[in-house]
Amino acid sequence: MFNICTDYATVTGCGLLREPTRGELAAIEREMPVIEADIDLLDVRIAVMDRPPNELDDRRLRRARRRLLDARRALTNRTTPNEGAAS
Repeated sequence: MFNICTDYATVTGCGLLREPTRGELAAIEREMPVIEADIDLLDVRIAVMDRPPNELDDRRLRRARRRLLDARRALTNRTTPNEGAAS
């Protein structure tokens, strides 16, 4: 298998071989609380995947979902109109 970006880089501007810009790194840093909360929720879901969730697992799931929603809300409230909408 070969990389088609090397053949079409001048035409398509494929950015797979470049470093992230400062703006992209700043955007990742702004979204890091959401990313971490999403990973925490995924960890809890994986932990209860092989058994039926008990009361403690239900609490962990609710807590992880709440943290994710709080992080998304905080990111959305921090985003200015010039930065665009958070997803």
